[in-house]
Amino acid sequence: MKELYVVPNQYIRYAVKKAFFSVRMIRGSSVLEHRVMMLSVVKKLNNLQVDLENKEKHVDVILQSPPPSFDQFIINYNMNGLEKNLYDLINMLVQYEATIEKSAL
Repeated sequence: MKELYVVPNQYIRYAVKKAFFSVRMIRGSSVLEHRVMMLSVVKKLNNLQVDLENKEKHVDVILQSPPPSFDQFIINYNMNGLEKNLYDLINMLVQYEATIEKSAL
């Protein structure tokens, strides 16, 4: 009976990957909130021993998730050939968000 209600690992991996690749930051929400959610999904992927080929894929997904107000940051990041780990990249996004908010005042 227990086997009927067990969720297969393959489905769990699929669901977590889908969440990772489809996540988008909600306009008006904080980068910090988004960071917590993204890092939570990355941690779940690591716990499931999901290899997303390389760390560049994590960075690419994170750079695709912010709203259009972050386009200039993303262009600068890519044009300057920056290569940061996830935590450094997210901290840079938080700093950029603060800059956007200050310039809006």
